[in-house]
Amino acid sequence: MAVVKEIVGIILGLIQWILSVVVCILPMWRVIALIAANFVTAQIICEGLWMVCVMQITGQMQCKVYDSMLALPLDLHAARAMSVISIITALLALIIFMVGTTCIKTEVRKANAMLISGVFFIIPGILVLISVSCTTNGIFQDFYNPTLITAQKGELGASLYIGFGAAALLIIAGGSCALSGFQRRRIAVEDGSEGGRAMAVAEHIKSSILLQTS
Repeated sequence: MAVVKEIVGIILGLIQWILSVVVCILPMWRVIALIAANFVTAQIICEGLWMVCVMQITGQMQCKVYDSMLALPLDLHAARAMSVISIITALLALIIFMVGTTCIKTEVRKANAMLISGVFFIIPGILVLISVSCTTNGIFQDFYNPTLITAQKGELGASLYIGFGAAALLIIAGGSCALSGFQRRRIAVEDGSEGGRAMAVAEHIKSSILLQTS
């Protein structure tokens, strides 16, 4: 059962790491559609963590990196930091998992490696969830703000939906690895206690034999 949890955890962990990278790079966190006078979408502005892209009605897209880092809002800086930290932490979780399952031989240390990798999966999941939730909340507030014009109101981009999915997979993968580690540790402790009792019985029999022979 523990092996099944480990397989599920590593598969979900690898998928979510790829999704986290896609969410971080893809410039579709906030989407603004500019409508022309004939009610036809003239331009679509896609804002991401690192760049902004403008898609014309002809299908052409032009992307540009943000000109100034200081001019960006604080929530975007926070989302950047949490996204990068989540990617690095999830990568460390994958490395710890692979090392724990391939290089470590003792069950107790292998169980500790599973526990650590599980925690390292859950932490980036929470970070991704916070970043996409804060961005989503800001978009909803702007959308229902009567003081803003339509051109300033954005909608949820595809990156946010992918981010929610990646956060869920991260937390599930972390929980699966952590449960596997707990099971491995419990089994190792039980086997160790049974082995210790067997050794104590053997030592008692040995001492009894020695006393009888003496």
